[in-house]
Amino acid sequence: MDTPKSKKLDIIIPAFRGHSQNFLMVLDGVSEEDALKRIEGRTNHMIWMVGNFLDMRYALGNVLGLEEEFEFKAYFNEGKALDESFNYPTLKQLKDAFHKISPLVYQKLLEAKDEELERAFPMGMNIEFFPENVLNFVGMCIGREDYLCGQIGLMRRILGYEGMKYDFDENMKY
Repeated sequence: MDTPKSKKLDIIIPAFRGHSQNFLMVLDGVSEEDALKRIEGRTNHMIWMVGNFLDMRYALGNVLGLEEEFEFKAYFNEGKALDESFNYPTLKQLKDAFHKISPLVYQKLLEAKDEELERAFPMGMNIEFFPENVLNFVGMCIGREDYLCGQIGLMRRILGYEGMKYDFDENMKY
């Protein structure tokens, strides 16, 4: 396993890699057509969930010093609500963006130092027990990714796909 410079990320590094694997496995075999389906007009579709996952990855990268811009940011920035009038990107386009940003963010996580993680990062939450700093933003991003993979997994089953297989690729280093 790769070793982060900050011990504060010891739990984040395996979680990030696990989420990368989960992301790909939960989407395995999902068709472009099914990725745009909603349930009774009440749920987000998988494309929106995937885009929101990627928006988190790009935001995390930006907070850690990357200057990469998410090509489809206008559709997903800050959890923007699903808009049925949008012509959303394809699942393939979003997976390509995932493979572009994920190794870069992973490297930044490995390189992050304690003082960078402790830097104030206002999120507007104003919760006494939640210091608004980079480390807690990283944690929020990891939590959001976990939530979104669960939501995609549920949609996968509702749409008639088999449950996600846990076929981890240990050679994937992000």
